Amino acid sequence: MAIETSIEWTDATWNPVRGCTKISPGCKHCYAETFAERFRGVKGHPYEQGFDLRLVPEKLAEPLRWRTRKMIFVNSMSDLFHEGVPDDYISAVARVMAAAPWHTFQVLTKRAERLRYLLDSTLSFAAQQPHIWWGVSVEDRKYGFPRIDHLRASRAAIRFLSVEPLPEALGTIELRGLQWVIVGGESGPGARPMEKTWVLSLRDQCKRSGVSFFFKQWGGVRKAAAGRRLQGRTYDEFPRRPHHPVPAAEECVSIASRIESDFETSDLVTLSALASGRQEPVRY
Repeated sequence: MAIETSIEWTDATWNPVRGCTKISPGCKHCYAETFAERFRGVKGHPYEQGFDLRLVPEKLAEPLRWRTRKMIFVNSMSDLFHEGVPDDYISAVARVMAAAPWHTFQVLTKRAERLRYLLDSTLSFAAQQPHIWWGVSVEDRKYGFPRIDHLRASRAAIRFLSVEPLPEALGTIELRGLQWVIVGGESGPGARPMEKTWVLSLRDQCKRSGVSFFFKQWGGVRKAAAGRRLQGRTYDEFPRRPHHPVPAAEECVSIASRIESDFETSDLVTLSALASGRQEPVRY
């Protein structure tokens, strides 16, 4: 079964990696960390280890068994390009995405330098796939703008920005080479406020540049009450999605089995150990 989600810009989530570490102010009130840490120590729970970084190889081929077309947010509870995730494992995740073109995959990272490097090398086979969308988080000018530059310089065919949270005005963004911008305010306890003029500026820039614009939410402590209407309407624009037929169930299972068999149990234990031992410190 696909993991359904309330995230407005996707249909389902897929987490072949769990856990992460903070690297910029956008991580300050991380919803994923808050959720995961509630279950630390709860025996048998998927987040028994809280938000510690770890690989989840049993989830690796999961989308190949979902035969209903979906937009899939990859690693909603982690960052695929975290320094603790080995290249070989990232490649395996990308192989699954490349093998399932009836879905649309949305990959979002704050580690844009590694994204660029791998898309131009190990992941070049997946970079130009129109059903795989590659994005970076942009919370401010200092940390977010360099990520945009790395994304634009990569070989990705479909590039997008997630501007959430938005604790400051971004001014003018260079949107050349981008196809989609998501904007949303921070939610939950301690949420930093977002000004309407900041959102309108981004919407208008997208309109002038022909970039799809999606307004996710105003956020705040009571995000449901604040809603997601902007000047009396909702904005639910997406890049064009390719249409591919879904293969027969037997073919999907065969592809999944081949990808899974490339990683013997001993290899996965080694990779998981590498992941847990390579977590990075907070940088901001």
